[in-house]
Amino acid sequence: MAVTGLLGVQWGDEGKGKIIDYLSQGADIVARFQGGNNAGHTVEFDSKKFVLHLIPSGILRDDSICVIGNGVVVDPIGLAGEVRELEAMGISVRDRLRISDRAHLVFQYHKEMDGLRESAAGERTIGTTRRGIGPTYADKANRIGIRGVNLARPERLREKFTAQLERYNTIFTNAGVDTLDLETEWARVADAAEMLGPMVCDTVLLLHKALEQEQDILLEGAQGSWLDIDFGTYPYVTSSNTTIGGICTGAGLPPQSVGEVLGVVKAYATRVGEGPFPTELDDAAGDELRRAGNEFGATTGRPRRCGWLDAVSARYAIMRYLVGCHQAGRSRSSPRDQDLHRLHTRRRARGRRSGRH
Repeated sequence: MAVTGLLGVQWGDEGKGKIIDYLSQGADIVARFQGGNNAGHTVEFDSKKFVLHLIPSGILRDDSICVIGNGVVVDPIGLAGEVRELEAMGISVRDRLRISDRAHLVFQYHKEMDGLRESAAGERTIGTTRRGIGPTYADKANRIGIRGVNLARPERLREKFTAQLERYNTIFTNAGVDTLDLETEWARVADAAEMLGPMVCDTVLLLHKALEQEQDILLEGAQGSWLDIDFGTYPYVTSSNTTIGGICTGAGLPPQSVGEVLGVVKAYATRVGEGPFPTELDDAAGDELRRAGNEFGATTGRPRRCGWLDAVSARYAIMRYLVGCHQAGRSRSSPRDQDLHRLHTRRRARGRRSGRH
């Protein structure tokens, strides 16, 4: 039995999808444990290009079961669309995808709320994807969210959805923005729930049975360590734990079950959204890195900010209490021009220089 976690060491977009695709060849189960469809993995398989947002990359392997864990926030409409897209490309999904009954659900009102907050922030915007991820995690923390188990209970789902939509519509009215129509939104949610309901189960039990049977489990991280809600460049972070602790809380596995943790770094650095980026290149070299590395978001298409590889932040992230990597691998060496391969090794803060890394 082997449980392997794969995490991003930087700000995400390190090329984890390629590594996950390779490792999934020997995995019985591939599981997501945090984030939502604000992340995306681009994978080329059998000469086809797949962009996956919620479904683990193991879905491209015929013999892998894929799990969306309790720590993930699931957009049911987006997930249903992703299932249909994969099926249209000949990939079997419904018999191999399992959705946690404890995973919280993302709805249109979360997305509207996300956009409202970003617009109100003005120059202090976080730069979110406006996919409703933060508001959904906020509902979870406030204990008013709607969980995956309700996808299999249409009447209960409608009751909860109606109450929450009315609550959010009150907020939108007070803010002077358009409200959402209940019947229009419910029709879309009900359609997705009909498809996804049979895939919902207690994924904690599923994973622990796999442990007992000594199956190989691959845990697929989204984003990167510097976007962790606790350890990242707060407040310019995502809303979940992208580091090693998220594996346990987001998949329901005990720490001692995780045998190996792999951290992925690429040969330069990128970041999407606002926030500090010490090695950012806001010049022609940065433009060339973006062009040569095709650095545009898999989910949003946004151009990524580019810069030199930051060894200071990478070393800090690999420390045990952040990523806790047993190994760190470089996923991407392009662009090949040596003039675009430089390394940041020191920092100066308040007149004091940091150690060399």
